[in-house]
Amino acid sequence: MPGTACQKAIQIWSEKNEGANPEEAEVVKLMCLSPPIEKMDSSLNTLVNVRHLSLSTNTIDKMIPLPALKNLEILSLGRNVIKKITGLEEVGATLRELWISYNSISVLDGLTPCTKLTTLFMSNNKINDWEELSKLQANSELTNILLVGNPIYDGLSKKEARPLVLEQLPKIGTLDGELLTGEDDE
Repeated sequence: MPGTACQKAIQIWSEKNEGANPEEAEVVKLMCLSPPIEKMDSSLNTLVNVRHLSLSTNTIDKMIPLPALKNLEILSLGRNVIKKITGLEEVGATLRELWISYNSISVLDGLTPCTKLTTLFMSNNKINDWEELSKLQANSELTNILLVGNPIYDGLSKKEARPLVLEQLPKIGTLDGELLTGEDDE
């Protein structure tokens, strides 16, 4: 059975939200569809007012540029089959949070355009090289990151992984859901 097209998903969302106009909505959640969304497509660009777009729990394998989403602050793509972070150039100036846990991402390329990014949730992906974290140094606003469940943590407790993360990303204030106070960094 073919997947749900984004245009159809937007129509379903509108019907479930009492005929809300998707072009005016600030929060649009196209999650857990049956059949799932397999591909992001240009119909997402009709969501011109959206600040929080959720496409979680589908079978999306590739991110695409969303040039019309000039107000996008939170993009949620968790629980898909994405292998690579791409297409963020057009939303990089406004995107504050990227929720992309439970995918198949092994490299941290594609985030440099996200100059306002404060939060990156990417637990349970395939990051297996500590050097990948150094790519996030370009994201100077980044203070909250979720990495647990990636191969870089294999054999380490969260407490053992913490200094290895901070070595690459000293500005992090919240790691794996825990506020870093500095008290236990001895």
